[in-house]
Amino acid sequence: MREGSLEAPKRHSIDWKNIEFYNEASLMDEMERVFDICHGCRRCVNLCTAFPRLFDLIDDGATGELDGVDKSQFWEVVDRCFLCDMCFMTKCPYVPPHEWNIDFPHLMLRAKAIKFKTQGASFRDKLLSNTDAVGKLATIPVVVQTVNAMNKTAAVRKLMDKQLGIHAERKLPEYAPNTFRPTAQTNDTFAVRNGERTPGKVAIYATCYINYNEPSIGRDLLKILAHNEIPTTLVDKEACCGMPKLELGDLDAVEKLKNENIPHLVKLAEEGYAILSAVPSCTLMYKQELPLLFPGDKAVQTVAAAMFDPFEYLMLRHHDQLLKTDFKASLGKVAYHIPCHQRVQNIGKKTRDVLQLIPDTDITVVERCSGHDGTWGVKSEFFNDSMKIGRPVFRQMATNEPDYISSDCAIAARHIEQGMGDENTAQKVHPLTLLRFAYEGRMHTVSGQEIESPRQTDNEKNA
Repeated sequence: MREGSLEAPKRHSIDWKNIEFYNEASLMDEMERVFDICHGCRRCVNLCTAFPRLFDLIDDGATGELDGVDKSQFWEVVDRCFLCDMCFMTKCPYVPPHEWNIDFPHLMLRAKAIKFKTQGASFRDKLLSNTDAVGKLATIPVVVQTVNAMNKTAAVRKLMDKQLGIHAERKLPEYAPNTFRPTAQTNDTFAVRNGERTPGKVAIYATCYINYNEPSIGRDLLKILAHNEIPTTLVDKEACCGMPKLELGDLDAVEKLKNENIPHLVKLAEEGYAILSAVPSCTLMYKQELPLLFPGDKAVQTVAAAMFDPFEYLMLRHHDQLLKTDFKASLGKVAYHIPCHQRVQNIGKKTRDVLQLIPDTDITVVERCSGHDGTWGVKSEFFNDSMKIGRPVFRQMATNEPDYISSDCAIAARHIEQGMGDENTAQKVHPLTLLRFAYEGRMHTVSGQEIESPRQTDNEKNA
C-alpha cells in the first residue's frame, strides 16, 4: 500500500507569480501527463463536458491514445472547464498526497491564465466578468427598467446572441431598482452572546448578485439574524470577490480585487465578526481560492477563518443551543439542490440540516452539478451543454412534485427552473427566504412576485 494513501486530499498553493507558471510549453507537457492519466481512469466522465470532450478527442484520434491528439486541441478541454472543483473533491483518486499529484481544476486555471496573458479575452467575456461595474450601471434609475425589459425582448435577445454570444434562450436575472447595500437594515443593538463555535456578531458581505439582482435574499438573511438577536453590520466597502475574473484566468484582476476587499474584511475578522456571504462562489473565493493564490498573506488567511456560509453559521449556533426554532409555519415539500461551490467547502449539508428543523417539512436533496456555473451557461456556445448537464438535476428536482425548488446558488436555481419547463408548478425560492417564511408564517413578496404562504405549524394553528 502506498505510504500516506489514507491521508485526506491536500490542495497545494498556486505559484502564479512564478514566471514558469506562464510557460506554455511546460503547460502542454503537464496537460499531456494529466490527460493521459485521466484517459486511463475516466471516473470523471459524468461530471461536466470537459472530460467527455477529452475522451472523444482521444477515441476519435488516429491511435486511440493521447498521442493521437494534436496538442492544439487541448484548449477545447480547457474552455469547457468551469472550475467547479468537483473532480478534485469527489472523484479523482490521484489528488495530492498521491505521488501523481493530480489537480485538474488548478491545471485548467493555469491554462486559462496563460490564454488570458497571451490572447486576452473577448468583449463578451470581459463584460460578463465585470459584475460590479455592470451592476452599478444597470441599476441606475430608469436604466434598470430598460435593461430588464430588453433582456426579455425576443428581438433584443437574438441580437445579443448574434453580436455578443449571450444565448437568446438563457433566462437572465433581473436587476433590482432598489439595491441591497443602500437599503439594508442592520441591527447592532442586540447583546453579544458568544457561542462556543461561532462569533456572536455578524458582518454581511453582500456580493454583486445579492446587491444588484436579488437584494431580497440579503434582506431575508438580515431578518433571520435579527430574529435570532444576532448583532449585524455591513462590510464598510466591498467590490466583486473576484470569482468571475478567476474563471477568466485574469489573476492580476483577482489580486486587485483582493487588495480592495481584504483590508475591510480583515478589520471585521480581527474585531470578532463572523463574515457571511449568501453566494456560495463568493464564500468559496475567500475560504479557499484566495488563500491558495496568496498563501503568504496573513490577512487573507484571517479572513478565510472568519468567513462562513450562512447555514453553516446558523447550524453551528444551533449546536450551541443559540438558534431559535420557534417556527410558525412548515414548508411542505422542498426539492433542494446543493451547488458545487458549496459542496467543495466541505461543510456538509448544512442548509438541509437547518431546514429539517422546521416541523412537517420534507427536504429532498439533489447533490449534482446543475450545469450553469457563473457565466459559462450564459454563453451561446455552451448553453446546450449546460442544459444537457442539468437534465438529471431537472428530473430529480421534479420527482416528488415539490411545493418549492431551492438552491443556495440563485443562478443555479433559475437554471433549474428553466430546465424543468412550463409543466413545473413548484415555486423557486431561496433557502434563506424559506427559513424566513418559516419564522414569520405569512404571505410574502419576493422580487415583485407574490409567493404562496407556507403551511402553519400545529403550534401556530392552536395558538
